[in-house]
Amino acid sequence: MICELVSKSLLRSGLFDYMVDCKEIAESAKPGQFIHVLCGADTFLRRPISICDTVQNRFVRFIFEVRGKGTHNLANAKAGETLDILGPLGNGFNVSFKNDIPDGDIVLLGGGIGVFPLLKLAKSLPKKPVVMLGFRDEATAVMTDEFASVSDSVFVASDDGSVGCKGFVTDILKSRIAAGNKIDRVYTCGPKPMMRIAAELCEENGIGCFISMEERMGCGVGACVTCTCTMKDGSRRRVCKEGPVFNGAEVDFDG
Repeated sequence: MICELVSKSLLRSGLFDYMVDCKEIAESAKPGQFIHVLCGADTFLRRPISICDTVQNRFVRFIFEVRGKGTHNLANAKAGETLDILGPLGNGFNVSFKNDIPDGDIVLLGGGIGVFPLLKLAKSLPKKPVVMLGFRDEATAVMTDEFASVSDSVFVASDDGSVGCKGFVTDILKSRIAAGNKIDRVYTCGPKPMMRIAAELCEENGIGCFISMEERMGCGVGACVTCTCTMKDGSRRRVCKEGPVFNGAEVDFDG
């Protein structure tokens, strides 16, 4: 799709918030899916970026951090210009439940730039979720107010304690489980060590867990088999096609 960039803002240094006009992607996108963006004529591979939200079944919002040549090029785009985008791609979050509205909490657990795809997810659930966000410090904390507007409650943790409580965001999940809070399901996206702890906590306590994996991608559509990850049964799954979302109990984090 050739999509017009209708708005561009800077959330913090090196972190850009884009909105593009693309009715076709917006109407079909599911929480947890991603887009594959062409980042200039001098970059051969597209860059995969999670869909943060869709608006009015017309606009697609995505947030990205400048990390290399491709995203540096993308950051130089100006409102009114067009972007070449493939999407929506991948396997998103499972938002179906045995009961229409589960009795227990639905927890969204995000770390760093992994918080972005959780916003559309929060709006797609049968009840308001409990949101747990982890950041390095106050300077890197973003979107807490937006999550507060679509959730039952928001808990924040930071490595240095400058925002929220000091420690890891998984400590918040662990303490709520220990306190006897009934949790029906956990959705998580962020650093792999964080997701591993969340998946292990959920498995130990009989809680369903879905994780969004990140691997370096080539084609983004499952053809090049570059972005595989290992399952506990020994199989290899393509993050771009079978993922990026997987059942946390099935992922081999050591593979």
